[in-house]
Amino acid sequence: MKKSYLLLTLLILLGCFSGKAQQDPQYTQYMYNTQVVNPAYAGNRDVLSFGLLYRTQWVGLDGAPKTATLTADTPIGTLDNMGLGLTIVSDHIGPAVETNITVDYSYTINLSDVSELSFGLKGGIDILDVDFSKLNIYNEGDIFENNIDNKVEPQIGAGIYFNTDRFYAGLSVPNFLTTKHFDESDIEGDPNGPVAEATSAADRLHYFFIAGYVFDLSENLKFKPATFVKAVSGAPLQVDISANFLIIQKFTAGVAYRLDAAWSAMAGFQATDQIFIGFGYDYETTDVQMYNDGSYEFMIRFDVFNRPERVLNPRFF
Repeated sequence: MKKSYLLLTLLILLGCFSGKAQQDPQYTQYMYNTQVVNPAYAGNRDVLSFGLLYRTQWVGLDGAPKTATLTADTPIGTLDNMGLGLTIVSDHIGPAVETNITVDYSYTINLSDVSELSFGLKGGIDILDVDFSKLNIYNEGDIFENNIDNKVEPQIGAGIYFNTDRFYAGLSVPNFLTTKHFDESDIEGDPNGPVAEATSAADRLHYFFIAGYVFDLSENLKFKPATFVKAVSGAPLQVDISANFLIIQKFTAGVAYRLDAAWSAMAGFQATDQIFIGFGYDYETTDVQMYNDGSYEFMIRFDVFNRPERVLNPRFF
């Protein structure tokens, strides 16, 4: 297993982590995970909603990234013009476990009968743990004798989100503060430097843009092209483009392309009025594809309706 961790280190060092050197977790079903990156989405669906997503990346490679997210949000206030949410993200890569816990708040302005503009704030903590005993270290030294245990950093972010009954667009920065993340590509850092400098990297500002539009192709068929853009200082722009179909308000199917990184397939099923289940698969187009069997995602969303019209007219985002 330690050899596999070393292989993972070399792959990241070669820039194969989606070819982008990004620090935040990657998602294929980003259209169902909006609250994680944009707090302005909290309460936007006008229902009490719970979401769970699990992603296992690069299946077959020991130490490869695994990410789990849990979200909960609901509208609040007498006019339902505010939203409150909770987001928990647990990200595992090699010997490191990073846990992010935030509270999301949004305030919505009604621009017309069908259009809304929401402003959001995100605040919480980031917890980092690293177990160096899981690594195959060539030159062991004092910096690897002490693990990183429960290193806590604050997080503050913000976002805006605009939507009608057919269109949505959002812009956000989930964290404005400089925090430390485990960086396995720097595992052979200065042996005379402190462990925090040798095994962690400062988090750069991540800018997220999302947008999509729903077309009615027929009474029982809707088509939604969407995009997800991530911009990070010092890294190439990451662009995801997807196309999803909603069939008889029950089934979803789609494909996506992550620029210079992967092709994806997605499928979903509205099991009941309250429960939606989704699946995603990534096929890498980078060199890392030679060492794994792809990436998989599973998600489930549970809604608690307090307005019958939300059940009769489900929104495709």
